[in-house]
Amino acid sequence: MKQLFSPWRSDYTEHNGRSKQEDATEDECVFCIQLKSNKDVEYLILKRHKHHAVMLNKYPYNAGHLLILPYAHIADLHGLEQAAHHELIDLVAAYSALLKTKLNADGLNVGFNIGKAAGAGIPSHMHTHILPRFYGDTNFLPTLANTKNIPFDLNELYTRLKPLCP
Repeated sequence: MKQLFSPWRSDYTEHNGRSKQEDATEDECVFCIQLKSNKDVEYLILKRHKHHAVMLNKYPYNAGHLLILPYAHIADLHGLEQAAHHELIDLVAAYSALLKTKLNADGLNVGFNIGKAAGAGIPSHMHTHILPRFYGDTNFLPTLANTKNIPFDLNELYTRLKPLCP
């Protein structure tokens, strides 16, 4: 049997910090720490809007996997004020169009994982996923080896997408 090693994922899979717990505070939340920093390139933050920031997922399921994060440290949608709700939908529409036109995505998965039981990796800080899909982007590796092959460089993709952000 051949093995495909993905050592860059170990930081994610081995992390057991407080930020992954449902009751993590704002000071313990990895997203809050990143959003409060002035390190947009390091954290792959593509653009900051009034109520949300848009960033490339550091541990993507596919090329161009985006996260839309509210600045507010909230666990689910009902915690957003009305203006933030409106901005969120506008950002989902705008960045979906960006991925379809600039990355030639054949389709998109857009969604929320609210709560640890629903698969939220950082359950204390709600975020929206926009996941571009391409014909043929599924194969045997995830099924047989629990491994996803993503043939792109995050930093190159960041540099390519940043000037195109709405």
